Amino acid sequence: MPRTDLFLKVQIDHDAQEPAERIAAEICRAILRVYGVRSAELSSAVAHQDSPEG
Repeated sequence: MPRTDLFLKVQIDHDAQEPAERIAAEICRAILRVYGVRSAELSSAVAHQDSPEG
């Protein structure tokens, strides 16, 4: 059976008090519930300053 690594980019909006790493851990737990997913991990996080909408 072939195995493939998928690299996904996910952008989130979150409160300043809520660490992005904690949100990432919750996303990984949700992904692991999907049939066939062998592992899920956060490889990096890049914070951006707020940009004006429009």
